[in-house]
Amino acid sequence: MNVLVIAAHPRMDESIVNKAWVKRLEEEGDVTVHDLYREYPDFQIDVTREQKLVEEHDRIVLQFPFYWYSAPALMKEWIDAVLTYGWAYGSQGTKLHGKELLIATSTGSPAEAYQAGGKNHYSMSELLKPFQATSNLIGTTFLPAFIEQGVRMLDEEGVARSAERLADYIKKQ
Repeated sequence: MNVLVIAAHPRMDESIVNKAWVKRLEEEGDVTVHDLYREYPDFQIDVTREQKLVEEHDRIVLQFPFYWYSAPALMKEWIDAVLTYGWAYGSQGTKLHGKELLIATSTGSPAEAYQAGGKNHYSMSELLKPFQATSNLIGTTFLPAFIEQGVRMLDEEGVARSAERLADYIKKQ
């Protein structure tokens, strides 16, 4: 299975977990890592190039830190620009049918913050529903998300374990 990881972190160099994830995934022979902020620092996305890249892969992983209950701006721009009517959805938009979509995200807050009665009031499952709805619209199979919570509390060993778990998860899921 060909896996495409579309990574988006506006400050990847300063990241701890997402940077480790990218580094680890780049070691996998059948995983293509595509860093949006490295490719498009000006937000000028080459839609044709991106659509071709997506078409060449069976599983699409959207990797990002959970920012303001969603994805960073460039990931949202990528979704808006690339997943076009007539290509990704609509009566003629079948290019993604049969592919799989998986979210890989990290949160600074621990898991207990993301539940009813927690600091953020909602579960990650609830907060990721817009991505699941997008998957439904574009005809992909939405796979269970990989979520690493409380990343601010991880030590170096915990970060390495997280990267290893993600590499295993996206290939076996």
